[in-house]
Amino acid sequence: MDRTSLAAADRLTAAGERVTRQRLLVADALAAAGRRLTADQLYRSLRRREPAIGRATVFRTLETLVDAGVARRLELEGHVYAYVACLPVHHHHIACTACGRVEEIDEAYVTPIARRLAREMGFEIDDARLDFYGRCATCRAEDAASA
Repeated sequence: MDRTSLAAADRLTAAGERVTRQRLLVADALAAAGRRLTADQLYRSLRRREPAIGRATVFRTLETLVDAGVARRLELEGHVYAYVACLPVHHHHIACTACGRVEEIDEAYVTPIARRLAREMGFEIDDARLDFYGRCATCRAEDAASA
């Protein structure tokens, strides 16, 4: 087992989930992608290497990985979901709508917003999950170069 598999296995176990070969395959493939993938994209990618893996297995496994904190679900246009591998620490994401790259951003970016909501609206926040969507610097530079 490589480092990614061990981390996923530990997090699945901590969440009370079984550690199976298929779950580790899906977690590893998602982590290796380095960008967001829809369940269908991940399934097609895995099928090339693991012809026996079933579509339903990939879809169910992604939800298990989300519940265990190994992956995060991001909403795309048209109410389609994509998934990205996640670190165990609390964080948020910036996602490029052009290339699909997703980066984790530290809680420090969101803390001022949460404090302001608490102060001005009297709202006690238990948890926050914010994802910011836009175009990364690389995609914007490519657009500018082609214009």
